[in-house]
Amino acid sequence: MNQATNQSTLQSLGWNEHFANLFAPYAEEGFSVGRISLEHKRIYRLMSEHGELLGEVTGKLRYEATGREDYPAVGDWVVIKARPEEKKASIHALLPRKSKFSRKVAGETVEEQIVAANVDTVFLVTALNNDFNIRRMERYLILAWESGANPVIVLSKADLCDDLEKCMAEVETVAIGVPVHVVSAEQGEGLEQLAPYLGSGQTVALMGSSGVGKSTLINKLSGADRQKVSGVRDGDDRGRHTTTHRELFQLPGGALMIDTPGMRELQLWEADEGFRGAFDDVEKLAEDCRFSDCQHGREPGCAVREAIADGTLEQARFDSYLKLQRELAHLARKEDARLAAAEKDKWKKMTMQHRSKKPKR
Repeated sequence: MNQATNQSTLQSLGWNEHFANLFAPYAEEGFSVGRISLEHKRIYRLMSEHGELLGEVTGKLRYEATGREDYPAVGDWVVIKARPEEKKASIHALLPRKSKFSRKVAGETVEEQIVAANVDTVFLVTALNNDFNIRRMERYLILAWESGANPVIVLSKADLCDDLEKCMAEVETVAIGVPVHVVSAEQGEGLEQLAPYLGSGQTVALMGSSGVGKSTLINKLSGADRQKVSGVRDGDDRGRHTTTHRELFQLPGGALMIDTPGMRELQLWEADEGFRGAFDDVEKLAEDCRFSDCQHGREPGCAVREAIADGTLEQARFDSYLKLQRELAHLARKEDARLAAAEKDKWKKMTMQHRSKKPKR
């Protein structure tokens, strides 16, 4: 495969000048690159100029990792030594991520789980049925804004909606400045609206709860039954998990798509910028408060309370703002403690490594 073909192959996988510049020092040392398409128990499937390879991280990379975020995630570009004849590769390093969609791992552990990396656009898919939840959408928007990718809201199952106008009005109160598209993948309606985001080499990640129709949407966009589709539970319209892992694959038109398992419990991860982006309306109101440290309680001249009183701002929206603000503050305190412990462990490793290199007398 000649160099021009190599570049063409990589560009079809989302490679661009930004990543090429980051990779330049490695290229001089004879390394090549691949993009992670699937991960299972630290075994990675990756796409490269050599075709599809199975990769494992080197001992050095494993030793230097301080947490899950230092290991490859789906969508990552990784520096590899390829063994094409074996269809295998050794992963030596990760290229810095252009964007990453992260959440806190489930449970009490304070650790980042990277759901998708190097994404251009995030489709936040919400079903227009009984499981429609505007507060959950706020959470997704926070993490989407924080990711560095562009959020787009896809309202699916439009054929099941009794009052589309009401739902759209609710979405517009939280999705300020975010494109919103209404589709019915089952009926094949509205899918043409998504075409501008699906150009060749563009990476789109699908996020949403179980049962919102992500698998049906993927099947329609790919023109094949790529993903198994299951119905929703009787009574509450909540979905059953269909997708069980994250995977990157290519659509016929050349776009790359990352499908993710449904995430009903979406715990926030570091999201200062994302929080401000998702609650831009409340933040701008707060700037007009008489006091810069206004708590929006009983202080005189509180613009936020005035907006609630005159109906400009919904009380439920403000309550959600306060709740998510508290959640992020609590997470930040726990994360500070985790980082201190990780730093201590890092210095301990370095000290032990230094001692082992000392000549014995």
